[in-house]
Amino acid sequence: MPILQAGHSAPLGPTVTPDGVNFSLYAPQADGVDILLFDGPDAPAPRHTLTFSARTNRTGDYWHATVPGVSHGQVYAWRVRGPRDGHLFDGNKILLDPYGRAVTGLDIYDRTAARARGENQCRGLRSVVVDTARYDWEGDRPLGPVSARELTYEMHLAGFTKSPGSGLSDSRRGTYAGLIEKIPYLLDLGVTTVEFLPVHQFDPQDAPAGRTNVWGYSSLSFFAPHAGYSADKSPTGPVDEFRDMVKALHRAGLRVILDVVYNHTAEAGPDGPTLSWRGLANATYYMHQADGVTYADYTGCGNTINANAPAARRMIRDSLRYWVQEMHVDGFRFDLGSALARDTDGTPMARPPLLESLAVDPVLAGTRLIAEAWDAGGLYQVGSFPVPRFAQWNGPFRDDVRRFLKGDDGTIENLMARIVGSPDLFKNRVHRPSHSINYVTCHDGFSLADLVAYRDKHNWDNGEENRDGSDHNNSCNHGVEGPSDETAILSVRRRQMRNFLTLLLLSHGSPLLLMGDEVAHTKGGNNNTWCQDNALNWLDWEPDEAARDHLDFTRGLVHLAQAVPLLQDDRFWKATSHTEKGDITWHGLELNKPDWTDTSHQLAYTLGALDGGPRLHVLLNSGDAPRPFAIPPARTGGVWRLAVATAGDPGQRVFAPGKGPEVKQGSVEVPDHSLTVLWENE
Repeated sequence: MPILQAGHSAPLGPTVTPDGVNFSLYAPQADGVDILLFDGPDAPAPRHTLTFSARTNRTGDYWHATVPGVSHGQVYAWRVRGPRDGHLFDGNKILLDPYGRAVTGLDIYDRTAARARGENQCRGLRSVVVDTARYDWEGDRPLGPVSARELTYEMHLAGFTKSPGSGLSDSRRGTYAGLIEKIPYLLDLGVTTVEFLPVHQFDPQDAPAGRTNVWGYSSLSFFAPHAGYSADKSPTGPVDEFRDMVKALHRAGLRVILDVVYNHTAEAGPDGPTLSWRGLANATYYMHQADGVTYADYTGCGNTINANAPAARRMIRDSLRYWVQEMHVDGFRFDLGSALARDTDGTPMARPPLLESLAVDPVLAGTRLIAEAWDAGGLYQVGSFPVPRFAQWNGPFRDDVRRFLKGDDGTIENLMARIVGSPDLFKNRVHRPSHSINYVTCHDGFSLADLVAYRDKHNWDNGEENRDGSDHNNSCNHGVEGPSDETAILSVRRRQMRNFLTLLLLSHGSPLLLMGDEVAHTKGGNNNTWCQDNALNWLDWEPDEAARDHLDFTRGLVHLAQAVPLLQDDRFWKATSHTEKGDITWHGLELNKPDWTDTSHQLAYTLGALDGGPRLHVLLNSGDAPRPFAIPPARTGGVWRLAVATAGDPGQRVFAPGKGPEVKQGSVEVPDHSLTVLWENE
């Protein structure tokens, strides 16, 4: 049996040394700590159980020891004893290391056993020692700040390749390795950045009976990549396979952003399982109500991480640094980011220590930081997120574009602000258009195809009696709820999808495209498919003719947008005034006369830099009848050519810059519920 040496309190977690492995654990109120060493992921009992001495293996709030004879790949877990009064210590439970670099034991894990009183070592999750220095990065580094506008593709990592139609072998479908084989698809689409739904190890069993937590917003570890996404099933395999994927994406010039969930954990509410933090330092890691016992829940998931308490703040910062330094990730999207702006008593803070520390952290200096600037407790901070270093998901962009295209009244003025990068929201002197993450759909809510085919959510398959998911969708079914064979209905639905994509990609800011929207993927009206491990969450690699046509349009539109210089220029545009020429000139049906009355459903604008270059003229008609729009005269020697016609015939809907048919001077009739874009050739 190994004999524990004194070890060191820093760094936290397991560290491979010439003498073995140094383990350090934060458990300030604990009375006793054991480390359990297993022969493998499925071993029913530990080979060795080593007890730490409070005299030689404890310094302040930290329990630490060097264990000789163990190294990379060692499977281990913690067992911690302490008082129950105000704490949740359970000396029978095995616990994950919050700083563990890999998690194993998922084949034997039983969430129910982790919730019940009593021993669970034969059915519990285990951590794995990882020597991160063993990997050869071959010169790879995080890619650093972007030099032009990003097009982010929000992707469920497994769902991207899990469909049998992907053409991958069964062992590689839905894995990090499988994604590498599909990088050419992303490049052909014109994507510059992939944003993964959570890849931190999460709890698949945190779901209603008979279902699986698929999306991953149920973290078990903030340092370990999700083992279920790895084709390599060895205990340390997910770490290197994730790195292989990042390295391959970087070689293709694609950046990697992780959706990170630092606002709550898989341990859920008071009746949830004891898996890690709850059994180590419950009073420290979680936010509590005034009684010091009841969890404060600003996440809708039963608990809220006490993110601005020193220990939790350090853990989150260390996790982010690890994913940048050791896993070469380029950015992070913070789920329910406003929950991280709350004080330890839940009060919103003007200067949250965690967020301020991340903004100035030198390791994160070149890293893209993005906030979902709201939480489930009612805090909504789009444009007013307390640390302006963070870009923000622009919920108003989604809502205002949806309302305009649906034909709602009173939408023009807000739409104008969204088109130009939302300067009405992003007012801080450091804000630029790239701080606005523009989207019309994302993993939360309807897919693009469902947005135009359903008025109401249809989430019955989730097992929550259709109570889950948002009821505020600003959607329209255009005559029939769900599938339809009527030509007129299908025509307007497909046109509306093209309208959404055109407004998204031709508006200033950082556009985000949901995986599957490029092929008009439907989820059958389910606007919250978090627990559906099936084709609802899988990209269809065998699209029908209509979907292939939609993909061609999307691809062409992306490349058109990338050719517009003003969209790449990360500054707010100057509007043309009565006395001064600007980058953008607003019109209505008549030139220079925008109509922003409540009943207006038409808007037009000319986009062209002050120093010359190509001009665009964009015509928007969300009304239910065709309308004639006046167009400005072309500059001397130039002509207007068609670039986009969302109501056009197949093959005539999007053209390469300057390659479309010439448009006669004077006016253009724009069909109902459609957009037309003109490109000026000089």
